[in-house]
Amino acid sequence: MRSLVLLAIVGFGAQLVDGSLGMAYGVTSSTLMLAVGLSPALASATVHLAEVGTTLASGAAHARFGNVDWRVVWRVGVPGAIGAFAGATFLSRLSTEAAGPIMAMLLFGLGVYVLTRFTGTKVKADQAKRPLRSRFLAPLGLVAGFVDATGGGGWGPIGTPTLLASGRMEPRKVIGSIDTSEFLVAAAASVGFIFGLGTSGIDFGWVLALLAGGLLAAPLAAYLVRHIPPRMLGAAVGGMILLTNARTLLHTDALSAVAPYSWAVYAVIVAVWAWAISRAWRGHRAERAIAREAAPESAAA
Repeated sequence: MRSLVLLAIVGFGAQLVDGSLGMAYGVTSSTLMLAVGLSPALASATVHLAEVGTTLASGAAHARFGNVDWRVVWRVGVPGAIGAFAGATFLSRLSTEAAGPIMAMLLFGLGVYVLTRFTGTKVKADQAKRPLRSRFLAPLGLVAGFVDATGGGGWGPIGTPTLLASGRMEPRKVIGSIDTSEFLVAAAASVGFIFGLGTSGIDFGWVLALLAGGLLAAPLAAYLVRHIPPRMLGAAVGGMILLTNARTLLHTDALSAVAPYSWAVYAVIVAVWAWAISRAWRGHRAERAIAREAAPESAAA
């Protein structure tokens, strides 16, 4: 009983972060599954089965608050579902842990880009209005879906920073659209795992515990993402990407010499993250002040 309560708490916290930042539910939950001894395939299967419910609730909540671009959902979600099904059936037969450090390196670079973009300059309005095309979204969904199924998480960490880096969507709509399209990915991955593994090794009590915690957090997360300033959302996402992927990189053979000093690396990243959020907040206040000054002039004209 105690383990089920802990899983529900983990599900709540993971969904709160995921619904607010567009990532981390799968990463957080899969880490716990692996820590208690589940194989990568069973861990990912458990998390994705729970995500079928949490992503449905999260998508509905985001849609209610106007955080969803449905064209993006379908254009990235359908290829994502195809990639997730392929990744689930592949992982059922073979481990893909060797690809982890390479993907972490790419994500770390994207994290740096997102962090600097949303703490340095404002996204131009004309660029944000340019539509995202299928030739960009389809490959993104295919790759992100495959990685998500094989790694127990990755749809948000790949999809969210990539769409944020494009500068063509508001951060809240990036997060809402990625969270909503993840329902298609989770459903396809679950079917793939059941096809490849069957259901005998899956503990559905754990699935329900993760699901219950996530369902409670989904509406709150959708509310928060609508009211947090876009600059701060971008800075928070960038820092989350850096911290999450730095941990993966520090445990690779190539950086084994740095591992004893990992605490210093984490401290630097946290300090930069705090500075970025502070700078983003100052930038947001400055933009609001300019907007307030411009409002009377527009009314008078």
